Amino acid sequence: MNPRPRASLAGRTTLLAAIVVVGALAGASALRVKARPAQEAPRTVLYLHGRIYTNDPQHPWAAGMAIRDGKIICIGAIAQVLTECASGEAHPETVDLHEKFLMPGFNDAHVHLGSAGEGMLSVRLYGAASVEELKQRLAAGVAAHKPGEWITGAGWDHTLWPEKQFPNKWMLDDVAPKNPVLLTQVTGHVAVANSLALKLAELNNSSPNPPGGEFERNAAGELTGMLKEGPAMEFVRSRIPDPTAEQRRRGIVLVLADLAKNGVTSVQDNSAWEDFRTYKQLKDDGKLTVRITEWLHFADPLNDLQNERGEGGTTDPWLKTGALKMVTDGALGSRTAAMLEPYSDDAKTAGILIMEPDKLKSLAIERDKAGFQLNFHAIGDRANRVALDVFEAVAKANGPRDRRDRIEHAQVVAPEDLPRFAKLKVIASMQPSHQTNDMRWAESRVGPERIKGAYAWATLEKSGARLAFGTDYPVEAVSPFRGLYACVTRQLPDGAPAGGWQPQEKISLQDCISDYTSGSAYAEFEEGKKGELKVGEYADFLILSNDLTKVPPSQYVKTEVLRTVVGGRTVYEKP
Repeated sequence: MNPRPRASLAGRTTLLAAIVVVGALAGASALRVKARPAQEAPRTVLYLHGRIYTNDPQHPWAAGMAIRDGKIICIGAIAQVLTECASGEAHPETVDLHEKFLMPGFNDAHVHLGSAGEGMLSVRLYGAASVEELKQRLAAGVAAHKPGEWITGAGWDHTLWPEKQFPNKWMLDDVAPKNPVLLTQVTGHVAVANSLALKLAELNNSSPNPPGGEFERNAAGELTGMLKEGPAMEFVRSRIPDPTAEQRRRGIVLVLADLAKNGVTSVQDNSAWEDFRTYKQLKDDGKLTVRITEWLHFADPLNDLQNERGEGGTTDPWLKTGALKMVTDGALGSRTAAMLEPYSDDAKTAGILIMEPDKLKSLAIERDKAGFQLNFHAIGDRANRVALDVFEAVAKANGPRDRRDRIEHAQVVAPEDLPRFAKLKVIASMQPSHQTNDMRWAESRVGPERIKGAYAWATLEKSGARLAFGTDYPVEAVSPFRGLYACVTRQLPDGAPAGGWQPQEKISLQDCISDYTSGSAYAEFEEGKKGELKVGEYADFLILSNDLTKVPPSQYVKTEVLRTVVGGRTVYEKP
């Protein structure tokens, strides 16, 4: 990622002359330009004197760029931009970048905006360092609610606690005896409910486990309040009143601000249909600040999926429907990811497969025939094998086409299955920052051999597989810079272990940026529209405090977004 050589003195004199000839151009502003109403772009804006990283391998660097009507119309040397795209206008708006680093906006290939919105308005448990801290935060939530009102929360992570054990209903009862409580773990695959919530859900010690889920019990056969996977959690969730339209919108507006602040200009989202309708209202009101491709729920009736696709559309540049998402197994941290062999630290379980493989295959063939892209969450090596087997069967049943089927996470894959991604043209949609968190305990879950097939970015890349990167927000913070750090170092924030964890799977900064931008665009059939700074692509880009190609990886996570631009419109500017 070496920059192009600087222009010669004569060349730079020519550039200065060109600037003079064009004449002041409305007096180049500093970095600050007032944000405009949503989906409204100025006629022409020039961004000049920058370190513009285009993500275009043919022309990786530029010094100037012109945008009009939400798209890039010129990019390259300043003289070229001024001559070709500014000479016809008397006063185009101009931004002097002062050699700041400008790059394409990040496209987060896996988020849950609806859950993130709910989390913004509930008890926030992210980073709680102990059960006692969880209880303290819950107590603050109790103080803000009337007796009998539901209290929800999200983000606790027992792997951060000294005892590394799940919480239970009795711990919650100590703090909230008069409110039903449901607190979801950071992965979203398990949750803990208190006694009142279990009672309202009509669950007791004799309640059988639902297919694809589990009600945890202690040695005496009593429910502990821990609910594993969606089918079990739904017993309690179904009793929680839906948020009002105003609450839903308020939470999502907070989420949109979080995305813009972190330089995310596109997302691929898995939320409820009510959330999609909220996005549509925001778009209609001119307040949508990120491009959204919404996944539909694979297991819903095919007729419903086709109706949602018809309602949501598939072509709008700001908001459309996309793949069908199916959760095939659980999570590694909760030992619910489906493994081919039992867990190394708990031989009593090999995880949970949510749907029987034959049924999954049958539904997949039907939905693929209806023209849907398929997208399977698979974390354990068994779940990944099942997903690959299903995609292979689908192609055989329905014939060749450009499917771009995806496996979300592809977290632990048997070595013999890694080459199948490229062979079957299955996209590996992965979240680098998961590795940073999970490396603290992942090897204890699966042992020293299976861990070699985990978070295997480099192996998949070298095999020819397509990668798309994201965060799984709000499971992880939405900051892409944490992902870049993980790609390049495979280390904890403090720099341990020396040389990185499973260092053979490191990838370059250039490849990581590509997977986070153009790779994610390819995964949603949007290549050539976004992900690179090229003529004709959307004007979705960032101005950063650091030149990522010049600073050490330790500085990636300290990088600040100075401005986020989507469709030519500034949606965030650092105060």
